[in-house]
Amino acid sequence: MSESPFPAVPAPDLEARREAVARYEALAVPAGGLGVLADLGLWLSSMQGTCPPRPPARVRVVVVAADHGIAAAGVSAYPPEVTARQVAATLEQSAPVAVAASVSGASVRVVDAGLDREALLPGQERFKVRRGSGRIDREDALTTAEVETAIRIGRALADEEVDSGADLLVPASLGVGATTPASTLVSAVTGAEPVAVVGRGSGIGDDAWMRKAAAIRDALRRAKPHVRDPHALLRTAGGADLAVLTGFLVQAALRRTPVLLDGLVVGAAALLADELAPGAHHWWLAAQNSPEPAMTLVLQHLQLVPVLDLQVRQGDGTGAVAVLPLIQAAARLLGETTTAEASGIAPVRAVAG
Repeated sequence: MSESPFPAVPAPDLEARREAVARYEALAVPAGGLGVLADLGLWLSSMQGTCPPRPPARVRVVVVAADHGIAAAGVSAYPPEVTARQVAATLEQSAPVAVAASVSGASVRVVDAGLDREALLPGQERFKVRRGSGRIDREDALTTAEVETAIRIGRALADEEVDSGADLLVPASLGVGATTPASTLVSAVTGAEPVAVVGRGSGIGDDAWMRKAAAIRDALRRAKPHVRDPHALLRTAGGADLAVLTGFLVQAALRRTPVLLDGLVVGAAALLADELAPGAHHWWLAAQNSPEPAMTLVLQHLQLVPVLDLQVRQGDGTGAVAVLPLIQAAARLLGETTTAEASGIAPVRAVAG
């Protein structure tokens, strides 16, 4: 793989993290009493470069929608036209991510990067990479030029959100059949056997599972010569959504903006983003465990520990949005909990002799 075209990813603020550790040690709580909530506060301090951290108040969910040619192979429980209906439900605020986002105060944006129809959302033609992606078991998903365009679109999307004040980003996806290219990319990057990455995706039965396994096997055979080249992997075995999300994740890290990861499609894009911009994963937090075996491999490869074990398989960001109240509470706990000195609440000191 050639040298990265991106600048070096900045590191999170370790001094702010050290200040947060010292502040926790001074709180009127038992050592380790706040558990993972303390870890979340430390993470947020290092992301924001300040202690105590601010509760995220402008959380933006960006849902990237696209169709995949591999859906024609019967790898999903739903027909390809369902992607557009899922987008419509999200816009109508009746899809899971929209409902959950209303609880935590996050806003949801949907981007049509590759639906197999004319631009579904007015004014979004500039985000459209192409209509549908190629059937990856037989042909490339994208052209080289389309990969470059998609990554550029993803970076521009991240810039738009950060420039408008977003303080936490949640990339997400919608697309029938999308977990098949995502699983293929995970297998290619991690070296896992195809059978180890095949999940139930949209809730498929055994017959569809076998078709999905065959599709991943054939797609991986085409992708294997490019395992060290993220751009070529996106071209041969990715898709418009995966390439846009890859660019989005790279740019979020370059802009020092924390990201909540959730869903296999986003996870596969994260693998490639960290290959393109080493160290980008330091700006990401894994929201929750997924029942998809390929997502477990993603988290292991990126050395990320999920906050919760919700087992949510939705790729639209629902699991990440469900974690947001914990992150907001963690920030307030670090900033507003009284200290042992101020309250007089302190452990008994051991008496010598």
